[in-house]
Amino acid sequence: MTEPDQRLYYLLQRAAHRLRTTLDRRCLAAAGVTTAQLGALFAVQDSPGITQQELARTLGLRESAVTGLVGRLTMAGLVSRQAHPLQHRAVVLELTSAGEAALKAAQPEIDRFNADVRDLLGDDGFDGTATALKRLAYWEV
Repeated sequence: MTEPDQRLYYLLQRAAHRLRTTLDRRCLAAAGVTTAQLGALFAVQDSPGITQQELARTLGLRESAVTGLVGRLTMAGLVSRQAHPLQHRAVVLELTSAGEAALKAAQPEIDRFNADVRDLLGDDGFDGTATALKRLAYWEV
């Protein structure tokens, strides 16, 4: 019997890459957006009026990366930028109707993807993995 692979970080990186590229392909075909763009759209949907700085914190990205991401989303008509009512240098982000439509179009693919992963891992494996990943995502070290 072989020992389980203990290179956790390496396995997480490989799994994240495989999951991201698979879902990217599906969401691009269904809704014309990538998983990175979906993450931003979901964050804006969850927090209308979010600033780019807050979006960067939410997504765990550098502000420079979010500036480019928001620029692409704005050019695609998926989000709008408005001047912040209190901070003269900040902008707030709102989901447009096209952004809402993209999220709606992507949802069936997200559901299919989750079902495929659930089939691969089984119900207990899926739920246990989701719980473990959430713990890791919010781990205070």
